[in-house]
Amino acid sequence: MKYAYMDEQIKSYSVCLMSRMLSVSRSGYYKWKNGSVSHREKRRRILKAAVEKTYDLFRKRYGAPRLTIELNSMGISCSLNHVAVLLRELGLKARNGKNFKYSSSDEITGNVSENLLDRNFSAQRPNEKWSGDITYILANGKWLYLAVFMDLCTKAIVGWSLDTHMKESLVCDALEMAFSRRDVREGLIVHSDRGVQFRSHSYREKLLNYGCQISMSRKGDCWDNAPVEAFFSRFKVECIYPSRYRSIEEARADIFEYIEIFYNRKRIHSAIGNISPMQYEQLAFN
Repeated sequence: MKYAYMDEQIKSYSVCLMSRMLSVSRSGYYKWKNGSVSHREKRRRILKAAVEKTYDLFRKRYGAPRLTIELNSMGISCSLNHVAVLLRELGLKARNGKNFKYSSSDEITGNVSENLLDRNFSAQRPNEKWSGDITYILANGKWLYLAVFMDLCTKAIVGWSLDTHMKESLVCDALEMAFSRRDVREGLIVHSDRGVQFRSHSYREKLLNYGCQISMSRKGDCWDNAPVEAFFSRFKVECIYPSRYRSIEEARADIFEYIEIFYNRKRIHSAIGNISPMQYEQLAFN
C-alpha cells in the first residue's frame, strides 16, 4: 500500500520525492487519490498487505491454509484460494520440508508386547498418554540435544530439556518439567523408543513413582512414535533450519520461543480443530 503511505506523508514530503523513493509513478498516485482505483481493487490491496503482515508475524511458518484461518479470526474475511494467489504474487512461501506421514503398513512386524500404545495415538483427555523422544541440533559447530514429551490429547509439549549431551539426565529433566506442570494421575501411559536413556533405571523409577505405565516402540520402528517424529519434522523446518546459532544460550532462547510461545500457544493444528494446544485444552477441558 505505497500510495496509502504516500497519502499519510503528503504534508511532510513532496509527491515527486516519495514517488522516486518508493519507485512508483506520480500519475499512479493521483489516480489512486482521485478514486480511479475500484473498491474491489482497494480491498484486494488491503488484504494483500494483511497477508504479508500476518506471514511475517508468524515468522514465515504459515502457508495459505493457516494464514486464512488466522486472518478470518482477526475479522479479515478471505478465502483460501484468494490468500494462496496473493502469496504467489508476493513471492512468499511457508518454510516447508518433507512431512512425516504416519504409515499403517502391515509389513512392519516385531515384538509388540511392551508397546502399550500400539499406534493408537488418540486420547480422550489430557495426561492420559504422553510420548517422548530426542533430536539433535547444530549450534556453532557443536551438537545439542533436545528431549521432549508431548501430550497426545492436546498435542502440547508438556516438558522439554536441552543440553550438550544425551545422558539419561536429559530425558529425566524433560520428564520432571512435565510432572511439575501437569496434574499426573496413576495410569498415565508414557511412550518412547527403546533408546538407552529411556531404559535407564532413573528414568523408569521416576515414571513408576508417579504410577505411570511405560510403553516403548518396537525396535528401530519410528512409526510407533509418529506424533513426536512429526513434531520434530516441523520444528526443524520452522525453527532450526532457518537459524544459525552462535551459542547454546541463543539456541535455548529460540527453542523456548518456538515451543512455549509459538507452538503451544499460537500454532494452530488441524487435528484439534485449527486452534492451538493451549486453546484446545482450555476450551475442551476447563
